[in-house]
This record gives sequence, structure tokens and C-alpha cells, in this order.
Amino acid sequence: MNKRNYGKRYLIFLVGLFINSFGVSFITKASLGTSPISSIPYVLSLGYDFTLGEFTFVFNLLLILLQIVILGKQFKKESWLQIPVVFLFSFFIDLTMYLLGFMNPENYMIQIVSLLVGCMILGFGVYVEVLADVVMLPGESFVNAIVTKWHTEFGKTKVVFDSSMAVIAAVMSMVLFDQLKGVREGTVVAALLVGMVARWFHRKLSFLPQRLFEVEEELEKKVTYQKNNHVIITISREYGSNGRKIGKLLAQRLGLDFYDREIIEMEAKETNLSEIYIEKNEQRLPNGILHDFVSQTTVYAHPEEAKDRLYEAATHAVKKIADKGNCVIVGRCADHILSEYDNCYKIFLYADDDTKTKEIMEREQMDYHQAMRHMTEINRERYKHYKYYTGKVFGLASNYHLMLDTGKTSEENIVNIIQTYVN
Repeated sequence: MNKRNYGKRYLIFLVGLFINSFGVSFITKASLGTSPISSIPYVLSLGYDFTLGEFTFVFNLLLILLQIVILGKQFKKESWLQIPVVFLFSFFIDLTMYLLGFMNPENYMIQIVSLLVGCMILGFGVYVEVLADVVMLPGESFVNAIVTKWHTEFGKTKVVFDSSMAVIAAVMSMVLFDQLKGVREGTVVAALLVGMVARWFHRKLSFLPQRLFEVEEELEKKVTYQKNNHVIITISREYGSNGRKIGKLLAQRLGLDFYDREIIEMEAKETNLSEIYIEKNEQRLPNGILHDFVSQTTVYAHPEEAKDRLYEAATHAVKKIADKGNCVIVGRCADHILSEYDNCYKIFLYADDDTKTKEIMEREQMDYHQAMRHMTEINRERYKHYKYYTGKVFGLASNYHLMLDTGKTSEENIVNIIQTYVN
């Protein structure tokens, strides 16, 4: 991270922290329960003469202490920043609870609307904090400590953590009040919605990080790309259009290195996942709603989620290959990953369904209907994968330099056309 951006990032983080606290208070004021991470402090604040902010501060200090116990020497110096951050967060919660003192909805529909608005506010606050990328709040840091120590999956660990907070708060409520207070349907709704809202903002505002934090290192990279005279050809293709075979013929014709399965080997080394797993899952996405729920927020979950790790590993591999020398790269969203590189020729290959199906029948030893279903499923997955990670439409002409229908002419002619274009 460039030092010139520290001040800007911390300012944005403080704004996100305030929005986050405002969202927590708004949800709490809806009187349908509060967010899972705030449920224990909230229940305690209902039973004792201390504020929600004060109990939030003590609770988060406990989470920091547990991080130290779990990580030991692995507890990083910068993690101590959580203490002043949680002090401000707790202060902001009490401040916003005071500012929202007028808010006391009694009608259930108004409570529901207030809850949903609070989830939107909190989700946006989480997004802004993640955008700043300077420090995690103790809740996420505690989950990250567990992930680091026991190599669990961040998203699933976060779900277990949030669920545990809600259950503990419910038990405490029964002990203190002989009834359920502070943990209600709003707690479940917040658990489901806040992460999805944060991810939605992350996708829709994906241009913001580059505009806000375009640092010297990125500018230097662009200069490097311009000075790099390597010829790079990316082959994006519909399944069944013979992209791999054409890419290999093209590489042989032009004397370029060819990369397809080799990228899987590079991903396996970086992620410690098996090549079989990578080959099966690198272009697949889990169920969108489930993925949003389990992953919570993109950046927090990003380093630890297997699917996202695969894309990151593929990104590193593709850039390493492009920096190494002249090459042809098949798939892996390489056209998007290398969009800043000069001398990168982006080719898209497609064909009619009948041509693709017959090619798959011959290659995979399937009957016509099996091959058609297989082709449709894989191309659907490629479309979703490309859209999810690039924000672009797979096969849209404006994303490529050259689009060719492989069902209309021979592979040799396709190679000739690409060679002529590149030359």
C-alpha cells in the first residue's frame, strides 16, 4: 500500500465506521433484534446499567484478547489498531443511538421497513470499511484468527461465529429476563442481508478503488506493460468451439509458448488444492445467494474462499506468464486480467450449437442429447464465472479484438486469420 494513500484510506475507514455504527443503531431501534455480532452487548445493555456502546467496547476487547491467545506470536503489531478502532466504534454506537432517540416504531410493518433500511446502511458501512482496506473490526479479526490457526474456511467460520453469538445472546436473555429479548427475527434478517448488501455495493462500485487509490506502483506497472514488447494472444471460447486445439496450432505456427493446463499446475502450487479439484471447479460458481450468505463480504472472505482463491491464483499465473514472454493463453479470463498490457490480442471463438455439440460428441464419447446438455451447462457456467469476476459479458464483441465462428471454416483458416491480424 502506497504511503501517500494512508491518510485517505483511514479517513474513508472512519466514515465507514460511523456508517457501520449508524446501521447497527438503526437495526437495534427497529426493535426486532440486532445484528448477530451486537446481540450479546445489546442483551447485556438491556439487563444492566451500561450502554450498548460500553458493552460493545468490553466485548470487542475480549475478542482481541482471544485473538492474542489463539495466534500467540502470529498476532501482528498492526492488529493492536483494533483497540482505538473499537473505542471509536463504541462511541459512534452510543452517539447514533442518542441521535436516533426519537425512533420508536410500534407498528410491525414500520419495524420491518426500519430493519431493512438499517441492513442497507450497515451493509454499505461494511463495504466502505472494506474499501479502505486498513484494519478489520475485532469480530472479523477473531474469525480470521481461527482461520489462520486451524485452516478453516473464512465464510463458513464466520457463519458459525455469528450463529454462536446469536445463540449465546438468546441463552443470556432467557437467564436474565426469563424471555427472549434482543434476539429476534431481525437478527436472522441482518445475518442474511448485510453481507449480500455489502457484496452488491462491492460489485456495483468496483471502479472506486482504482479511482480513489491509483497509486504509483500501479502507474509503474502500466509503464512496464507499455515497455514490454511481448506478443500475447488470449483465446476465449465457447465450450465445443475447439479453442484449445486452435490455440495450440496458433502457438506452434507463431513459435509462441502455449498455456492451458499448465495454468492449472501453477494454480495448484499456489493454492495447495489438487489439480483435479481445480479442473473441476475453476469455472464454476456456487449458488449465488448461498455464496453471498456464506462469504459475507467479498474482501473479508476473499483470501480464504476456495473459488476466489482459484481466481486470484489464475490471475497471478496469467500475469506471470505474460511477463515471461510471447505466449498464447487459453481461457482464465485472461482477456480481462491482461487488459492493461500492450500487444495483447484478445480473440473470441464461437460456433453454432450443432457444431459444438458434434465436436463434444466425438471428443467425450457422448450421444447427441448428452453432449448438448453438457455443452449448455458448461457455457452457462463460463458466462456466470466471467460475469462474476470481471463484471463484463462473456462473448460480447466490445470485449475482444477479433471474434471468429469456428463452425464456418477450417481450423487452419482460423489460425491464418488470427496470424494475419496479429502480424
